[in-house]
Amino acid sequence: MSQHRESGGRFAGRTAVVTGGATGIGFAAAEMMARAGARVAIVDIDGEAAMRAAGALPGAIGIACDIAEESEVTRMVDEALSRIGPIDIFVNSAAIVDDKLFLDSTPADWERMLRVCLHGPMLSLRAVLPGMVARGYGRVVCLASDSARIGQARLSYYAAAKAGVIALVKSIAQEVGESGVTLNVVSPGATNTPLRRQREEGMRRQMGEEKYERRVRSVLKLYPLRRIGEPGDAAAAIAFLCSDDASWVTGQVLSVNGGFVMP
Repeated sequence: MSQHRESGGRFAGRTAVVTGGATGIGFAAAEMMARAGARVAIVDIDGEAAMRAAGALPGAIGIACDIAEESEVTRMVDEALSRIGPIDIFVNSAAIVDDKLFLDSTPADWERMLRVCLHGPMLSLRAVLPGMVARGYGRVVCLASDSARIGQARLSYYAAAKAGVIALVKSIAQEVGESGVTLNVVSPGATNTPLRRQREEGMRRQMGEEKYERRVRSVLKLYPLRRIGEPGDAAAAIAFLCSDDASWVTGQVLSVNGGFVMP
Protein backbone atom coordinates (compact mmCIF):
# COMPACT_ATOMS: atom_id res chain seq x y z
CA MET A 1 0.00 0.00 0.00
CA SER A 2 2.83 2.39 0.81
CA GLN A 3 4.34 1.86 -2.65
CA HIS A 4 0.98 2.62 -4.29
CA ARG A 5 0.63 5.72 -2.16
CA GLU A 6 4.15 6.85 -3.07
CA SER A 7 3.54 6.37 -6.79
CA GLY A 8 0.23 8.21 -6.67
CA GLY A 9 1.39 10.99 -4.38
CA ARG A 10 2.12 11.36 -0.70
CA PHE A 11 -1.58 11.31 0.19
CA ALA A 12 -2.93 9.02 -2.54
CA GLY A 13 -5.90 7.07 -1.25
CA ARG A 14 -6.36 9.31 1.78
CA THR A 15 -9.31 11.53 2.63
CA ALA A 16 -9.01 14.83 4.48
CA VAL A 17 -11.39 17.35 6.03
CA VAL A 18 -10.05 20.88 6.56
CA THR A 19 -12.13 23.38 8.51
CA GLY A 20 -11.50 27.04 7.84
CA GLY A 21 -10.21 25.73 4.53
CA ALA A 22 -11.46 28.37 2.11
CA THR A 23 -8.53 30.74 2.64
CA GLY A 24 -5.21 31.20 4.37
CA ILE A 25 -3.35 28.37 6.06
CA GLY A 26 -6.33 26.03 5.82
CA PHE A 27 -6.54 26.37 2.06
CA ALA A 28 -2.76 26.06 1.67
CA ALA A 29 -2.85 22.78 3.61
CA ALA A 30 -5.86 21.52 1.64
CA GLU A 31 -4.12 22.37 -1.63
CA MET A 32 -0.90 20.66 -0.59
CA MET A 33 -2.70 17.44 0.28
CA ALA A 34 -5.06 17.52 -2.71
CA ARG A 35 -2.18 17.95 -5.14
CA ALA A 36 -0.46 14.99 -3.45
CA GLY A 37 -3.43 12.71 -4.06
CA ALA A 38 -5.87 13.21 -1.18
CA ARG A 39 -9.61 13.66 -1.61
CA VAL A 40 -10.28 16.81 0.38
CA ALA A 41 -13.40 18.35 1.87
CA ILE A 42 -12.93 22.09 2.34
CA VAL A 43 -15.17 23.27 5.17
CA ASP A 44 -15.90 26.91 5.91
CA ILE A 45 -18.61 29.02 7.50
CA ASP A 46 -18.75 30.80 4.14
CA GLY A 47 -20.20 28.05 1.98
CA GLU A 48 -19.72 29.90 -1.30
CA ALA A 49 -16.04 30.48 -0.49
CA ALA A 50 -15.68 26.79 0.36
CA MET A 51 -17.16 25.83 -3.03
CA ARG A 52 -14.88 28.25 -4.89
CA ALA A 53 -11.81 26.97 -3.07
CA ALA A 54 -12.77 23.36 -3.75
CA GLY A 55 -13.26 24.17 -7.41
CA ALA A 56 -9.59 25.16 -7.64
CA LEU A 57 -8.36 21.77 -6.42
CA PRO A 58 -8.47 18.31 -7.98
CA GLY A 59 -11.15 16.07 -6.52
CA ALA A 60 -12.07 18.48 -3.70
CA ILE A 61 -15.54 19.29 -2.39
CA GLY A 62 -16.81 22.30 -0.46
CA ILE A 63 -19.08 22.15 2.59
CA ALA A 64 -20.62 25.02 4.55
CA CYS A 65 -20.44 24.64 8.34
CA ASP A 66 -20.35 26.73 11.48
CA ILE A 67 -18.16 24.54 13.69
CA ALA A 68 -19.52 26.21 16.83
CA GLU A 69 -22.89 24.53 16.22
CA GLU A 70 -23.11 20.81 17.07
CA SER A 71 -25.90 20.07 14.60
CA GLU A 72 -23.91 21.66 11.77
CA VAL A 73 -20.77 19.71 12.66
CA THR A 74 -22.74 16.45 12.65
CA ARG A 75 -24.25 17.30 9.27
CA MET A 76 -20.86 18.32 7.87
CA VAL A 77 -19.17 15.08 8.91
CA ASP A 78 -22.06 13.01 7.55
CA GLU A 79 -21.82 14.84 4.22
CA ALA A 80 -18.05 14.37 4.06
CA LEU A 81 -18.43 10.66 4.79
CA SER A 82 -21.03 10.23 2.06
CA ARG A 83 -19.07 12.18 -0.56
CA ILE A 84 -15.40 11.36 0.04
CA GLY A 85 -15.56 8.31 2.30
CA PRO A 86 -14.13 7.52 5.76
CA ILE A 87 -12.08 10.42 7.10
CA ASP A 88 -8.36 9.72 7.47
CA ILE A 89 -7.15 13.27 8.15
CA PHE A 90 -8.74 16.15 10.02
CA VAL A 91 -7.26 19.65 10.14
CA ASN A 92 -8.88 22.37 12.24
CA SER A 93 -7.92 25.77 10.89
CA ALA A 94 -11.21 27.59 11.57
CA ALA A 95 -10.74 30.56 13.89
CA ILE A 96 -11.57 34.15 14.63
CA VAL A 97 -9.23 36.83 15.99
CA ASP A 98 -10.03 39.87 18.07
CA ASP A 99 -7.81 42.70 19.28
CA LYS A 100 -8.82 44.21 22.60
CA LEU A 101 -7.37 44.90 26.03
CA PHE A 102 -8.58 42.43 28.64
CA LEU A 103 -10.22 45.16 30.72
CA ASP A 104 -12.12 46.31 27.63
CA SER A 105 -13.32 42.82 26.77
CA THR A 106 -16.77 41.57 27.69
CA PRO A 107 -18.18 38.16 28.62
CA ALA A 108 -19.81 38.16 25.17
CA ASP A 109 -16.38 38.59 23.55
CA TRP A 110 -15.07 35.61 25.51
CA GLU A 111 -18.09 33.47 24.76
CA ARG A 112 -17.85 34.05 21.01
CA MET A 113 -14.11 33.34 20.96
CA LEU A 114 -14.36 30.19 23.05
CA ARG A 115 -17.29 28.87 21.00
CA VAL A 116 -15.40 29.13 17.72
CA CYS A 117 -11.79 28.49 18.76
CA LEU A 118 -12.23 25.86 21.49
CA HIS A 119 -15.79 24.51 21.53
CA GLY A 120 -15.73 24.17 17.73
CA PRO A 121 -12.61 21.98 17.62
CA MET A 122 -14.01 19.90 20.49
CA LEU A 123 -17.26 19.27 18.59
CA SER A 124 -15.33 18.41 15.43
CA LEU A 125 -13.05 15.97 17.21
CA ARG A 126 -16.02 14.24 18.86
CA ALA A 127 -17.50 13.78 15.39
CA VAL A 128 -14.45 12.51 13.49
CA LEU A 129 -12.49 10.53 16.08
CA PRO A 130 -14.83 7.53 16.56
CA GLY A 131 -14.42 6.48 12.94
CA MET A 132 -10.65 6.91 13.08
CA VAL A 133 -10.37 4.89 16.28
CA ALA A 134 -12.58 2.14 14.87
CA ARG A 135 -10.43 1.86 11.72
CA GLY A 136 -7.14 2.10 13.61
CA TYR A 137 -5.85 5.08 11.64
CA GLY A 138 -6.13 8.85 11.83
CA ARG A 139 -4.17 12.07 11.62
CA VAL A 140 -5.44 15.18 13.40
CA VAL A 141 -3.81 18.60 13.36
CA CYS A 142 -5.28 21.62 15.13
CA LEU A 143 -3.93 25.10 14.71
CA ALA A 144 -3.08 27.13 17.79
CA SER A 145 -0.88 30.18 18.36
CA ASP A 146 2.28 30.96 20.26
CA SER A 147 0.22 33.54 22.14
CA ALA A 148 -1.22 30.46 23.88
CA ARG A 149 2.25 29.49 25.05
CA ILE A 150 3.67 32.84 26.16
CA GLY A 151 0.64 35.15 26.38
CA GLN A 152 0.15 38.27 24.29
CA ALA A 153 -1.24 41.66 25.13
CA ARG A 154 -4.59 42.48 23.50
CA LEU A 155 -5.18 38.81 22.68
CA SER A 156 -6.12 37.44 26.10
CA TYR A 157 -9.22 35.53 25.09
CA TYR A 158 -7.76 34.33 21.80
CA ALA A 159 -4.67 33.11 23.67
CA ALA A 160 -6.82 31.44 26.32
CA ALA A 161 -8.91 29.62 23.70
CA LYS A 162 -5.84 28.41 21.83
CA ALA A 163 -4.19 27.28 25.08
CA GLY A 164 -7.32 25.19 25.59
CA VAL A 165 -6.84 23.65 22.15
CA ILE A 166 -3.28 22.63 23.04
CA ALA A 167 -4.44 21.01 26.29
CA LEU A 168 -7.33 19.30 24.50
CA VAL A 169 -5.10 17.83 21.79
CA LYS A 170 -2.45 16.61 24.23
CA SER A 171 -5.08 14.97 26.44
CA ILE A 172 -6.88 13.18 23.61
CA ALA A 173 -3.56 12.07 22.10
CA GLN A 174 -2.88 10.14 25.31
CA GLU A 175 -6.30 8.51 25.19
CA VAL A 176 -6.38 7.31 21.57
CA GLY A 177 -2.73 6.71 20.72
CA GLU A 178 -3.05 2.97 21.16
CA SER A 179 -5.56 2.90 18.32
CA GLY A 180 -3.12 4.36 15.79
CA VAL A 181 -4.58 7.88 15.78
CA THR A 182 -2.21 10.82 16.24
CA LEU A 183 -3.11 14.37 17.25
CA ASN A 184 -0.74 17.32 17.03
CA VAL A 185 -0.76 21.10 17.03
CA VAL A 186 0.81 23.53 14.58
CA SER A 187 1.38 26.93 16.15
CA PRO A 188 1.99 29.62 13.51
CA GLY A 189 3.55 32.99 14.08
CA ALA A 190 2.30 36.06 12.23
CA THR A 191 1.21 34.81 8.83
CA ASN A 192 0.13 36.66 5.71
CA THR A 193 -3.48 35.48 5.63
CA PRO A 194 -6.68 37.37 4.74
CA LEU A 195 -7.61 37.39 8.44
CA ARG A 196 -4.32 39.04 9.38
CA ARG A 197 -4.47 41.50 6.49
CA GLN A 198 -7.93 42.58 7.58
CA ARG A 199 -6.69 43.14 11.14
CA GLU A 200 -3.62 45.02 9.90
CA GLU A 201 -5.70 47.29 7.70
CA GLY A 202 -7.77 48.25 10.72
CA MET A 203 -4.59 49.14 12.59
CA ARG A 204 -3.33 51.17 9.64
CA ARG A 205 -6.51 53.26 9.68
CA GLN A 206 -6.34 53.76 13.44
CA MET A 207 -2.64 54.59 13.64
CA GLY A 208 -2.02 56.49 10.42
CA GLU A 209 0.47 55.53 7.74
CA GLU A 210 3.70 56.74 9.34
CA LYS A 211 3.07 55.25 12.78
CA TYR A 212 1.82 52.02 11.25
CA GLU A 213 4.96 51.61 9.11
CA ARG A 214 7.11 52.08 12.21
CA ARG A 215 5.10 49.35 13.87
CA VAL A 216 5.65 47.01 10.91
CA ARG A 217 9.41 47.54 11.09
CA SER A 218 9.38 46.92 14.85
CA VAL A 219 7.41 43.69 14.43
CA LEU A 220 9.81 42.34 11.81
CA LYS A 221 12.75 42.92 14.16
CA LEU A 222 11.18 40.40 16.53
CA TYR A 223 11.56 37.68 13.90
CA PRO A 224 15.12 36.40 13.42
CA LEU A 225 14.24 35.43 9.83
CA ARG A 226 13.05 39.04 9.27
CA ARG A 227 9.77 38.19 7.58
CA ILE A 228 6.31 37.11 8.58
CA GLY A 229 5.10 33.72 7.46
CA GLU A 230 3.26 32.72 4.33
CA PRO A 231 0.40 30.19 4.47
CA GLY A 232 2.59 27.58 2.80
CA ASP A 233 5.08 27.70 5.66
CA ALA A 234 2.52 26.39 8.16
CA ALA A 235 0.87 24.17 5.55
CA ALA A 236 4.11 22.26 5.02
CA ALA A 237 4.25 21.45 8.74
CA ILE A 238 0.60 20.40 8.71
CA ALA A 239 1.18 18.14 5.72
CA PHE A 240 4.13 16.47 7.43
CA LEU A 241 2.12 15.77 10.60
CA CYS A 242 -0.75 14.41 8.49
CA SER A 243 1.53 12.06 6.56
CA ASP A 244 2.75 8.57 7.31
CA ASP A 245 6.20 10.07 7.87
CA ALA A 246 4.87 11.38 11.21
CA SER A 247 3.44 8.07 12.44
CA TRP A 248 5.50 8.28 15.66
CA VAL A 249 4.70 11.92 16.42
CA THR A 250 1.73 12.68 18.66
CA GLY A 251 0.76 15.17 21.35
CA GLN A 252 3.30 17.70 20.08
CA VAL A 253 3.17 21.44 19.43
CA LEU A 254 5.22 22.52 16.41
CA SER A 255 5.83 26.27 16.23
CA VAL A 256 6.21 27.62 12.71
CA ASN A 257 7.08 31.18 13.55
CA GLY A 258 10.31 32.43 12.00
CA GLY A 259 11.99 32.21 15.40
CA PHE A 260 9.62 34.68 17.10
CA VAL A 261 9.25 32.32 20.06
CA MET A 262 11.74 29.57 20.91
CA PRO A 263 10.01 27.69 23.74
